[in-house]
Amino acid sequence: MSKTTRATQTLAKAGVSFETVTYDYDPNAERVGLQAAEAIGEQPHRVLKTLMAELDGKAVCVVVPSDREVSMKKLAAAFGGKSAHMMKPADAERLTGYHVGGISPFGQKKLVPTAIEMAAMDEPLVYMNGGQRGLQVRLNPKDAQRALKAIVAALIAD
Repeated sequence: MSKTTRATQTLAKAGVSFETVTYDYDPNAERVGLQAAEAIGEQPHRVLKTLMAELDGKAVCVVVPSDREVSMKKLAAAFGGKSAHMMKPADAERLTGYHVGGISPFGQKKLVPTAIEMAAMDEPLVYMNGGQRGLQVRLNPKDAQRALKAIVAALIAD
């Protein structure tokens, strides 16, 4: 497995300090983020999942803890929109250039607005997908926010 991806290249180019962590990706896992957390021996709330959604017909990227679900109502409100829904996997792959299970918020083919769950910002270090299945990047969430020019908001369902 290559540890150099568009995601890691984007982080390096932005001057973000990060480490790569590899694990055995399970294509049959019911919840990819939780499987990643277990495989790397980290608490699920520190392993963030990257989701692609549509907000009023436009693509957005959402980063939340792997053990939580996104509130579509809160997501729409965070961006000042009316309604949001999850993007179809094939559309997410086409837009990002990554495969489902390996979608990173960094280095996507098309830049889209990104939101990060505010609870993640309290962690000293978090893990995010590194741009391929079985690859995570470990970094400071504030560095991730800056690199992504992401908004921070309460996004998880109660």
